[in-house]
Amino acid sequence: MENDNHSFAPEATSSSEPAENTSTTNLAQAASTDAFVPRTDFSRLSASAEAVRRELGKVIVGQQQLVELLLTAILADGHVLLEGVPGVAKTLIAKLLARTLDVPFSRIQFTPDLMPSDVLGTSVFRPNKAEFEFRPGPIFSSIILIDEINRAPAKTQSALFEVMEERHITQDGTTYQMQEPFVVLATQNPVEQEGTYRLPEAQLDRFLFKINVGYPTAQEEVAILQGHHSGFGGIPLDAVQPVLSAAQIAELRQQVRRQHVEPKLLEYIAQLVGQTRAHKALYLGASPRASLALLNGAKALAALRGRDFVTPEDIQFLAPSVLRHRILLTPEREMEGGTPDEVVQLIIQQVEVPR
Repeated sequence: MENDNHSFAPEATSSSEPAENTSTTNLAQAASTDAFVPRTDFSRLSASAEAVRRELGKVIVGQQQLVELLLTAILADGHVLLEGVPGVAKTLIAKLLARTLDVPFSRIQFTPDLMPSDVLGTSVFRPNKAEFEFRPGPIFSSIILIDEINRAPAKTQSALFEVMEERHITQDGTTYQMQEPFVVLATQNPVEQEGTYRLPEAQLDRFLFKINVGYPTAQEEVAILQGHHSGFGGIPLDAVQPVLSAAQIAELRQQVRRQHVEPKLLEYIAQLVGQTRAHKALYLGASPRASLALLNGAKALAALRGRDFVTPEDIQFLAPSVLRHRILLTPEREMEGGTPDEVVQLIIQQVEVPR
């Protein structure tokens, strides 16, 4: 651009021409500067996120970080695994989040006798047509809540592998595409292990985040009791209204994908994930899919926080949720009482933060 501007510079022919050409040059330089420093208007995204928070706040008390992570996953087009003891509103918040989105919703209760056809669908013979007709299962929806995902056997778990990663299923040689958005919200209980099946690493790797849902604070629990008492025991699910359509979600996702990320931050993500493969406390490190999850999540989180660029703090904030289900501790570290989150924090402290 600078060479082009100089080529249009006058050779002092008259008193009026330099002023005109100078203004033209300034405009060209301004346009060049704007081209190199793109700005994105996140006002619509911020307003939509605030509307979702407001609707959820009609029923949910606290859990701001959980809501932020769920919104991040929606914008990053990723699945979420919610883990927590019974009664901390895992299922409730997933149902309420689905209600704020004007898209199809289905819920699947996983049980030990659940079959793959109960999830994906099955082919039914039509005598009048003398042919088989595919009847879609509950997985054919936009927001799918899978309650107690670890209660189904391996055969049923494997039915989710293709659809969670490739967004389609193959039945009787025919491929059926999922509609967008397509997000799986799964819950599991970390305490009760009787009658459960451990999720395979390949399936865990398909979740963008694993979020640990903890107990509310004392003040939040008092607020829950007050709301429950004043409402005479009911949960006003009907009070939550949809605020985002499928087209709006697609538009916001496009904004997120265009987020600016410095090359040194890409190296930072690669170093963090690479350290999980070499850490002495870990038996299994994270795959490149974890790096992609960290990148996409950080872009969505930055947009939620009103920025058109990613910072190291975004990456550090999301690292535990992205990595905790993708790494395995060594038996020695487990016997010492270590946790994946502790190892992730050690790695964050060890890797130099780019400036």
